[in-house]
Amino acid sequence: MSKTYRIAIAGCGKVAHEHAKAIQQIPTAELVSSWSRTHASAVRFAEAYNVTPCTDITKMVTDNGIDLVIVCTPHPWHKEPAILAAGAGAHVLVEKPLASTLQDCDAMIIAGRDAGVTLGVVSQRRWYPSVKRVKKAILDEKIGKPVLGTAVILGWRDRDYYESDAWRGTWRQEGGGVLVNQAPHQLDLLTWFMGEIEEVYGIWKNLNHPYIEVDDTAVAIIKFKNGGIGNVLVSNSQKPGIYGKVHVHGDNGASVGVQTDGGAMFIAGMTDIMEPPVNDLWTIPGEENLLDEWKDSDSVFFNRIDPIAYFMKCQITDFLHAIETDTEPLVDATSGRSTVELFTAIYRSTRNNAPVRFPLKPEVQRNDMDGRLGSD
Repeated sequence: MSKTYRIAIAGCGKVAHEHAKAIQQIPTAELVSSWSRTHASAVRFAEAYNVTPCTDITKMVTDNGIDLVIVCTPHPWHKEPAILAAGAGAHVLVEKPLASTLQDCDAMIIAGRDAGVTLGVVSQRRWYPSVKRVKKAILDEKIGKPVLGTAVILGWRDRDYYESDAWRGTWRQEGGGVLVNQAPHQLDLLTWFMGEIEEVYGIWKNLNHPYIEVDDTAVAIIKFKNGGIGNVLVSNSQKPGIYGKVHVHGDNGASVGVQTDGGAMFIAGMTDIMEPPVNDLWTIPGEENLLDEWKDSDSVFFNRIDPIAYFMKCQITDFLHAIETDTEPLVDATSGRSTVELFTAIYRSTRNNAPVRFPLKPEVQRNDMDGRLGSD
């Protein structure tokens, strides 16, 4: 890259520190400013990283020559800083999910398009070596056409987790539960592997977290536009947490898959990643015996790096390259909206007790948060 990109972080909670550490590892990036909904938080963050705290996003961008704003606020508060940053001329990378609602997603996408800036969403698991192998096998047609895809999360969140921040576990503040907060990475990978969705039938429940409002478990059946089908099973109800996996099966009978998360689930700013992400399924003829070799090499690599900062660095570097070359980043705003569209369809399907056809538009005429609240 030919220049040093000046970066600001909007929203200075736990995950913002992970981005700051990643930025410090990129030679062509410099963390310059911070903004938060509570200014005291921005000040504390600024003191920790020797940057300038700001009270106004527009002035932060214009006064400090900011090239990129990384939005790390809680999900329902992604829209405002993203739109303001784009309007001031900065490119914008938003923590997952892009937003809690399709209405917010579309407002952010329009703002980025109108301002002529790049908008993307964080999904750093796409850079895991084991995930990249799955994608390459699909692109190389080693499994034929992908016709069956599954995304499974069996994890756990306890009361201390939900009480660690006031916004957690509520519809209006968090925007949802396991679907909105824990599942977006796996939902993103499933649609990245399988392609566009045609129809979803889903149901969500709260199985064993009576002290929160939101879903702790959801199941869905998916019809993809390529003729394939899929299944989603995501849950925060298994103590202490088992795994997250995405598997894809092809029409030639071969299968590939990745365990993206193992053991107790990772919580940004609160826990470390417990187990290396590894390929746990691989039946491509002639490659069946590579699993042990890959598991060993991936584990050695994982244990040699700070995996949280490393893979965030990979995504930020890709995003900066997209800015410099005026190309799309690997995880663009359309990809981010697709994940929101999928979990929104599960909420609507539960409300309607019926399949939901794609594409989905915002339901601006209703006041039930796309079925989350149960009634208008």
